[in-house]
Amino acid sequence: MKRRLMVVYGTRPESIKMAPVIQALHQSAHFEPMVTVTAQHRDLLDQVHALFGIRPAYDLDILSEGQTLSDITVRALNGLAPVLRHERPDAVLVQGDTTTAFAGALAAFYHRIPVIHLEAGLRTDDRYAPFPEEINRRLATQLATLHLAPTFHARENLVRDGVAAASVVVTGNTVIDALHWAVEQKAQYVDPQLADLDDTTHRVLLVTAHRRESWGDGMRAIGGALADLARAEPNLVIVFPLHPNPVVRDAILPQVAHVGSVRLTEPLAYGEFARLMDRSHLILTDSGGIQEEGPGLGKPVLVMRDTTERPEAVLAGTSRLVGTERENIVKQVLRLLHDREVYASMAKAINPYGDGRAAHRAVQAIGHWMGLCQRPADFTAGSAPEAAGVEDRLAAQRRLLDPTEGIMVHE
Repeated sequence: MKRRLMVVYGTRPESIKMAPVIQALHQSAHFEPMVTVTAQHRDLLDQVHALFGIRPAYDLDILSEGQTLSDITVRALNGLAPVLRHERPDAVLVQGDTTTAFAGALAAFYHRIPVIHLEAGLRTDDRYAPFPEEINRRLATQLATLHLAPTFHARENLVRDGVAAASVVVTGNTVIDALHWAVEQKAQYVDPQLADLDDTTHRVLLVTAHRRESWGDGMRAIGGALADLARAEPNLVIVFPLHPNPVVRDAILPQVAHVGSVRLTEPLAYGEFARLMDRSHLILTDSGGIQEEGPGLGKPVLVMRDTTERPEAVLAGTSRLVGTERENIVKQVLRLLHDREVYASMAKAINPYGDGRAAHRAVQAIGHWMGLCQRPADFTAGSAPEAAGVEDRLAAQRRLLDPTEGIMVHE
């Protein structure tokens, strides 16, 4: 008899990373997946479902105008409770570090249902950066029974926090599975501003920004940096899919709305965004997922944050921390535009996040945990051969932002 696994998520990033796992679960002889969405995001979530052909069994539709973190948590808990009581799945699978992931894990715990955490073990060791994600994922760790870590570094974080090593499987990140599939689809651009991108030889800078810790001065500095770059590099095409949050738009729009080389779009469907990433020359972002996706396409990633829970990319040389200081953002982008050796060193670095088979490993790991099959071998591609040395250094060193080099390590 197939085991019943409830898959719970609520945002677009979660849905992208869950999609390959849902496909693998449907293909497995061992599982019956039940997709349950909180719809913490609505339109963005529906776009991913359409692309991957996912039809949720339950849609809680909790999104409300001006929703707070408390609203999301309470509505998710209240919505999941009757579903869990009715279905009584063998386990609940949550992903990452959203409020839905935490609430889903807590709801399952309240019903004494085992929790499986996909993309477990990411850490910055700063509870307010990113906010609220750092605490969400730490709480999910405490509630989970099986931990599916994307990298060796994430596994070591879990073990350091007291998680039994036997309950952790290194799978790689399922976002690479989803990305490779989406790029192959060659989705058509809906926004006419993007229609000519494949016909021009101009380089494309892809920008995304939305982090709560950057709201205010940090977000205004990002807008100013883009205006400076447009003036300094008139042939550079800057494409910025704007986050729907008015806090982000009010900080960015006044500075770039009338700059011709800055193309502002609404949020793109995932297939279009994957195509845009593949077309870009480099990426400037504060997104966690894009730090993983960019290296998968050989694109240097400049991260507009002071810390990252994804140090593997920095250590591998595929990304660089640049913070939200206006002058430093401009300097680091110009460096990659004009220094071919620096650009090549980042573009050709090995991607430490996945090989496109993370979903298969995740499903096999769940099957092994349930006694249905053998345990999969841990993902070891990318930086794995030097992983032990990296872990020793990370245990002894603290990484601080350096405005000239992006990241500096102090003893």
